[in-house]
Amino acid sequence: MIRFMTTSPEQTELFGFELAKVLCGGDVIALTGDLGAGKTCLTRGIADGLGSTAHVSSPTFTIVNEYEGGRLMLFHFDTYRLSGTEDFLMSGLDEYFYRGGVCVIEWSDIIDDILPDNTVRMTITGDGSTRHFGCSCSDRYSARIEEAIKRAGAEKEE
Repeated sequence: MIRFMTTSPEQTELFGFELAKVLCGGDVIALTGDLGAGKTCLTRGIADGLGSTAHVSSPTFTIVNEYEGGRLMLFHFDTYRLSGTEDFLMSGLDEYFYRGGVCVIEWSDIIDDILPDNTVRMTITGDGSTRHFGCSCSDRYSARIEEAIKRAGAEKEE
């Protein structure tokens, strides 16, 4: 588990920006955290880092927003309103995992049982400016995430 913290919304976005630089097509970032924890803020940074100039907002009512214009498509999900995995599958949303873009999923715990094996799972806690991150990922991602933390000036936690 990689633990770190950011101390402002701008630093949370900067971490997302730096993380985006090392993401590849097919990568899935699963986010959990309370309302206001910073999930959309992080996603905004990822979109920016991928080169999208679109305004990023939480897709609470549409379930998924697609952002173009960068080196990779960004598929931004909010599964809060889904009742579970079956809703996700019945809507065909799992097909996004195989479209060659980056998937960022807010409230991912609702569909955790069907996420791809190499999913990067991040839990965000805190409110206001300080956000604490717990990141669980395969070795394939560890060094990339550590580098993004360093470049964003985020503070590692034990």
